[in-house]
Amino acid sequence: MTKYEMLYIIDCDVAEEERESIIKKFEDLVKNNGGAIEKTDRWGAKKLQYPINYKSEGYYVLMTFEAEKTLVVELKRIAGITDGVVRRLITKR
Repeated sequence: MTKYEMLYIIDCDVAEEERESIIKKFEDLVKNNGGAIEKTDRWGAKKLQYPINYKSEGYYVLMTFEAEKTLVVELKRIAGITDGVVRRLITKR
């Protein structure tokens, strides 16, 4: 398995319990498909470099994990269609 990092930004207008459910959703997706979560860092609300969808702030989360390439493709797809996720980036570590 390869180590990856997934940095994603959640809309700040999302309620806290919904934000936690989005984070748990991605962690469970990795765990249930044979991957392993190393750690999840919640960076909190930060100003965006440029406005996205007329928003100037986002809630940043960095998840470090090990997985197969097929899981990374699925994770990227799910993150792209999840309401509340503004941007996502998955890179090899």
